[in-house]
This record gives sequence, C-alpha cells and structure tokens, in this order.
Amino acid sequence: MAMAKLASVFILFTTYCCRSMAVELTSNNQHPVVNEFQSVELSCIIKSISTPDPRIEWKKFRGGDTTYVYFQGKISGALENRAELRETTSIVIHNTTRTDSATYRCEVSAHLDEKKLDELSIELTVQVKPVVPRCSVPQSVPVGKSASLTCVETEGFPLPTYHWYRDNEPLPDNPKSSPKFFNSSYTADPKDGTLKFSEVKKVDAGEYYCVAKNPAGMARCGPQLMEVYDINIAGIVGGVLVVLTVLLLIGIGISCAYKRGYFVSKQQTGKNYKPPAKGDAVDSKQEEEGDFRHKSSFVI
Repeated sequence: MAMAKLASVFILFTTYCCRSMAVELTSNNQHPVVNEFQSVELSCIIKSISTPDPRIEWKKFRGGDTTYVYFQGKISGALENRAELRETTSIVIHNTTRTDSATYRCEVSAHLDEKKLDELSIELTVQVKPVVPRCSVPQSVPVGKSASLTCVETEGFPLPTYHWYRDNEPLPDNPKSSPKFFNSSYTADPKDGTLKFSEVKKVDAGEYYCVAKNPAGMARCGPQLMEVYDINIAGIVGGVLVVLTVLLLIGIGISCAYKRGYFVSKQQTGKNYKPPAKGDAVDSKQEEEGDFRHKSSFVI
C-alpha cells in the first residue's frame, strides 16, 4: 500500500515537472466579434511556463501583409495609440475600425522551458453598420406593365440584407401570405435588394423605401412615390387616327398645288416670260416658210 502511494506521488510530481518545462498558451475567445468604434480584447493567457521573463510578441496578418502589433515591449504600427497590453500577454484595442479585422498571433518565447515557443491565433471581426442605401423607384408605371425597384448599400460588414416597405408597412417575402398584399405580384430578393413586379396593379401604388440591416445596425433610404395609371387605349387610337387624317389632307393639298402650278420653278415663270400659244407657233412657222419660197423665186 505504501509503495502504491509513493508511486502515485511520483507520477504526479513527474507530470507537474514536465508540464512546467513547456510554455503553453490558451485564450478565452479566439474568434471575437465587435462593432466598429467599440473596444475589444484579444485574449492570450499563459497556461504554464517556467521561464520568469519570456519574450512576448503580437503580429497582425491581413491581405497577405504581416505587421508587428507588439514588439520589444511596446505597441507599434497602426495600433500604437489605440491599443494596450493587459495582464502580461493580452491586448485591448480601443475605437476599432474595419481595418482591424484580421488574424492576430500571440507568440511567447521561453528559453528556459523544454518547449521554448508557443503560438496562439485569434480571428478578429469588426462589424460595420450600413450607411443610407441608394434606392431607385420608378415615378409612374402603367397598369399591367413590369417594374423594378433597387436598393444598394456597399459600406456595411457583414453584407446587409434588404427589406422593402410600402406606406410604412413591411412587404412580406410572399405576397400571398398577407391579405393586405394578396393582390400584388412581386418577388423580393433580400440579398441584392431588388423588388420586381411582374404585372403592376393599382393596389401597388404608394410610397416605397428600403432598409439595409446587418448585426451592427440598420439604415434606410427616404420614401419615394410610385404612381400607377391606366392606359387610355381609346385615346391612343383616336390620336393615331387624327395624325393619319392630317397627313392625308397634307398629301392631297400638295398634290393639288402641283397640278395648279404652284410649285413651278422661277426660271419658267419669270416676269417677262409668257408660255407660247399653239396657234402663234404654227403661224410663225408658216410665215417663215412663205418668206423662204418668196426669196427663192426672187433669186430665180
């Protein structure tokens, strides 16, 4: 019995000694998420170590670039005035921005330990509230025609989802699920912000606006009025007939003017020009022939 107790104590002592010879890191949260402009802690905790004065470094990896965050006992780089070391190894970042989203690595070097280096990576995500989206709503659409409404927001992270409202009432994903929108025929895409009507009806008229939303917050555009009007088929046909009638009358008038000589060129209608009469032309010819015969007989 005594030998068994002694063996157990020896095993525990050996295990403790072995553990104390290796530096080991842990974290309370390796995937922190924070909203922009708030503070966040990058937790790096030394679980075991025997070296009294280890070397501590923090590095940032973003977009293929590597930069130092904590090096040679001080904060450096873009976080120099916005971060601080806490509890020996953890880092707190204040007033976070979207560019702080990255992979951070805590490195502890312990030259007296059997395992002389341990590393711990932390993925930080900074969420950004959407800004006012750009909305496009047609001002007027005829009954029975298609219509497309668009909503775009490019600043929020993660990417926002979009929700449309008509007269301050949210449009359901399926119009047939709501008695108020049952007669509408539209499809809404919450990912790209489009609202498409395959066949606009009078009940679709109203003020529309869009809300862009993500975990960091939401933003909306101002309401825009879409009017829906009936197409006056009889008026259109009557207008076409009037135009055709006017064109026909103009054509008849031009034809009559040509026949009456209103479009004869000025060369033919000068001040001293008179068109010869048929009788005058014949008499002149006869006089010329008589003169010729008279002259010929005179010569003989």
